[in-house]
Amino acid sequence: MSMSTIQKSFIPFQKRKRYLAMCCEIIQREACFCAARSENIIDLQFISQGYHDLESCDMAKRLQDHINSVDHSKYDAILMGFALCNNGIVGLKALKIPLVVPKAHDCITLFLGSKERYDEYFNANPGTYYLTSGWMERDSENLVKMEDTVMSKLGLDRTYEDYVAEYGKETADYLMETLGGGLEKHYDKVCFIDMGVAAPAFYREQAKKEAEKRNFKFEELKGDLRLIQNLFDARWDSGDFLTVKPGEEIKPSYDCGVLKCG
Repeated sequence: MSMSTIQKSFIPFQKRKRYLAMCCEIIQREACFCAARSENIIDLQFISQGYHDLESCDMAKRLQDHINSVDHSKYDAILMGFALCNNGIVGLKALKIPLVVPKAHDCITLFLGSKERYDEYFNANPGTYYLTSGWMERDSENLVKMEDTVMSKLGLDRTYEDYVAEYGKETADYLMETLGGGLEKHYDKVCFIDMGVAAPAFYREQAKKEAEKRNFKFEELKGDLRLIQNLFDARWDSGDFLTVKPGEEIKPSYDCGVLKCG
């Protein structure tokens, strides 16, 4: 008896919703974990975190190109594993199926589980540099055209030695102080967020070493997968998600709602 004949003898299986989750690679471990636990069928597509180094319009254009290339007949919706990210998703347009995106300013909200928890910690701890396993593992080296990045366009991707060779040491020192200043100019604490999806000891130690090297304070927070899991489980009625219907596009709301349709 052939396999197809055997399959036809079964009672038809109940069909699950099928979604394409288009995610920043920073949340790759977390997305894989949540997709495996979801009752829905989640196909995962990971996008270079180097897109965040692009100008907002360039990031949005590249993401829209990915959306346009999707076989929309296969899916019930496209789930965007991104936050507002410096307006990098503004202007994204839903085509034949909805786009669903968390109402979050940046991916730290995705790691902490809610914009309320993020706002509370952020306001109480200014000058904090956040790290997760994904931030330590991923970088922008796989971006196709590095000359398209904001840093490159502004000339800020050049080394101290480059400036010395072109302008001399005195001017190079001035440029490095004016244009850069390093993390120490803006931060005084490293916060490691343990998401519970990777053995934390190695990543915790790396984060501690980074803090010690820069003479920063160190703190560890327990992450929360709620937003990512709810995104994949289609629990979108909590007010934490924006559903963009075909023909609509994502716009910033400039209020606590973060995003709106337009």
